[in-house]
Amino acid sequence: MRILHTMLRVGNLEKSVHFYTEVLGMKLLSRKDYPDGKFTLAFLGYEANPAQAEIELTHNWDTASYELGNAYGHVALGVDDIYATCDKIRQAGGNITREPGPMKHGTTVIAFVQDPDGYKIELIEEKTRSQSRG
Repeated sequence: MRILHTMLRVGNLEKSVHFYTEVLGMKLLSRKDYPDGKFTLAFLGYEANPAQAEIELTHNWDTASYELGNAYGHVALGVDDIYATCDKIRQAGGNITREPGPMKHGTTVIAFVQDPDGYKIELIEEKTRSQSRG
């Protein structure tokens, strides 16, 4: 088994696609309208399956917003340079909600950004493979 995608319901598909492509640098991999069901699915990611898991944005045409509830945590993205990544996100209009720094009770460097619907995206600084093996 492997993870295929994570689905998020969004109120404004265009705004969300812009965030994930222009702010986080993902590609819009596919988009399809379902007129009979009155919804659109958009799949985004850095690479398509099977190379990487994707984000599925579901836009129900008659719903402008959702309550996130308290069960959802976050989607995590690995980055090489968290400080440079946060600068790029900020310059692209993204909302950094936790500045880069070590996680509480640990040494892993993390940050958080929030998408237009309020979903949290955790950024985790990863050592390059050559650094981690050396």
